[in-house]
Amino acid sequence: MDNGVNGSVKQVVVLYPVGGVGHVGPMTQLAKVFLDHGYDVTMVLIEQPIKSTDSGAGFIERVAASNPSINFHVLPPIPTPDLATSPKHPFLLILELMRQYNGELESFLCSIPRARLHSLVIDLFCTHAIDVAALLGVPVYKFFASGAGTLAIFTQLPALLADRRTGLKELGDTPLEFLGVPPMPASHLVKSLLEDPEDELCGAMMKILKRNARTRGVLVNTFESLESRALRALRDSQCVPGQVLPPVYAIGPLIGKAGTDKAWHECLAWLDAQPERSVVFLCWGSKGALPKQQLEEIAAGLENSGHRFLWVVHTTPAGSDDPKRYWERRGEADLDALLPVGFSERTKDRGLVIKSWAPQVDVLNHPATGAFVTHCGWNSTLEAVAAGVPMLCWPLAAAEQKMNKVFVTDDMGVGVEMEGYREGFITAEEIEAKVRLVLECEEGRKLWERAIELKKEAGEALEDGGLSQAAFLQFLSDVENL
Repeated sequence: MDNGVNGSVKQVVVLYPVGGVGHVGPMTQLAKVFLDHGYDVTMVLIEQPIKSTDSGAGFIERVAASNPSINFHVLPPIPTPDLATSPKHPFLLILELMRQYNGELESFLCSIPRARLHSLVIDLFCTHAIDVAALLGVPVYKFFASGAGTLAIFTQLPALLADRRTGLKELGDTPLEFLGVPPMPASHLVKSLLEDPEDELCGAMMKILKRNARTRGVLVNTFESLESRALRALRDSQCVPGQVLPPVYAIGPLIGKAGTDKAWHECLAWLDAQPERSVVFLCWGSKGALPKQQLEEIAAGLENSGHRFLWVVHTTPAGSDDPKRYWERRGEADLDALLPVGFSERTKDRGLVIKSWAPQVDVLNHPATGAFVTHCGWNSTLEAVAAGVPMLCWPLAAAEQKMNKVFVTDDMGVGVEMEGYREGFITAEEIEAKVRLVLECEEGRKLWERAIELKKEAGEALEDGGLSQAAFLQFLSDVENL
């Protein structure tokens, strides 16, 4: 396929994610796919209004340094209000800020000769950029960094909510039926979508979901055999009656590769000394943090299980789930203050607790790793699937984590539920029991067999001739034939 202009100059793909580890990371993996197919890639970012000091603070800098083939362009800063003191929800503030950058985005796109500009690829929360692309006649596509199951629910939700006068919150755990996915408890939807339809946050999300149809297509970070039901639903003319949906391309799993992070970490040497499939790895993502009382329960459960563990601990102010936490500057966890007295000494021969960050892909792909306690973020889910590691599902309140938990346990069959996550507290007894189940019991062996099967399928999807590779080539062909 000719990706040049008159066979000489490469075409440019512009990627436009909202900031943050969970968005820039997957978009970087997408950039590598475009590079492999001979395109130049520019990732456009805005200046982050507040510099965080948590584990994601230096992430973009690390990504840029380790990917010199990708051009990272930061749009010229515009005046911004004091976001940290605004009474508005941080999500609404970020959406408004991104919209205000439309002028700068337009100027940047205009600086690229139109014949060279292949396409603009935006993420879920950059739908405001659709207007810019339409003005300039540039084909715009959406990159959906979550799974096809979530996309199927998001696609069908506006029609479900259209006739409601009250929010879905009142339904509690009542299962909702959507085409292509298991019955989904209403309480497991993204938190903002549970509110009253007149709520500003819910309304903003609805506008984003409805605008999905205005893109030329959706690139989804999944693969056919992992989410075949959801993908069939998204291609079904009855998914949203009366509406023609854009084509969906399953091009994943797009994740980092083991051994590519140049930052060596002590935990990898520690894992080298552990027996094969003997370690349970606990990590709740770049933002996930638990209160002291819950950390104490985890410590007791791990200690009583008798199994080896590698545990990443983030600190949190009194377990608060106040939206203002989005802006807070989090330091490293004080393990002595957070964990039970004597815990580290008693478990030093079989456990390692680390603060803030671990090279997750490397850990999951290490032969010693036998199970993964996860918050069920989609990046983490795909990384576990690609590594062939069973999951102990402990979703927090953020984003689509509870939906992903249902997909992992009910659809994929590679995880078990940590009972108590719905109430927001999991006991030491439950932690011990589930660690033992996965590492000792017949059910755990079956989970391992299924995980290894999916790992094989994930690898095959990305090979030459694989379904994800074919889907990406189809996408390129469709752009060329517009």
